[in-house]
Amino acid sequence: MHPEFETYLRTGSDLAEETIHRISDLAVQRKLRRNELLFSAGEICRHKVFIVSGLLYTFNISAGGNQHILQFSPENSWTLDVESYDRQVPSQVSIGAVEPSTVLCWQKKDFEMLLAEVPQLKKFAEELIARNIHYSRKRILLSLSATPEEKYEDFVHTFPDYLSRLPLRMIAAYLGISIKTLTRIRHAQLQR
Repeated sequence: MHPEFETYLRTGSDLAEETIHRISDLAVQRKLRRNELLFSAGEICRHKVFIVSGLLYTFNISAGGNQHILQFSPENSWTLDVESYDRQVPSQVSIGAVEPSTVLCWQKKDFEMLLAEVPQLKKFAEELIARNIHYSRKRILLSLSATPEEKYEDFVHTFPDYLSRLPLRMIAAYLGISIKTLTRIRHAQLQR
């Protein structure tokens, strides 16, 4: 049993109690230390992952050695590399823990069985996917057209609690700006 996850499902879905227990029972809990990887680029993503506590991030390291952060996944959210998971091909990204974290993992075959047998879970998953697509589209448009100041302002507005949980270098890597630019923006805001 995983009480935090079961509470999450109770409050966010209309799943029956026995179904919630069944879903929870198929999960394997894993604890990650700060900076520990859940999986690395080049590996195949074989699990759906729910973050019980902590904060994970999905990232890629460019050929030049620069880190590009695609997303952060805090407690009560899900993460995986969709392409690697769906196609069972090597991932182009890694997922790691920003801070000590506890996650629940479902093997692909188990989660697919649940989706096939529990229509309400499938509907719940589709709603999560749709929200993620909408957010990703907004993020792409922002990254293509916004100034560094606008990107930072949006980040602060969207994720206010991340500022105390993330080092500046990670925020800069997420925004696609240099640490120098981020420091300048923050300094200018303090001067106002």
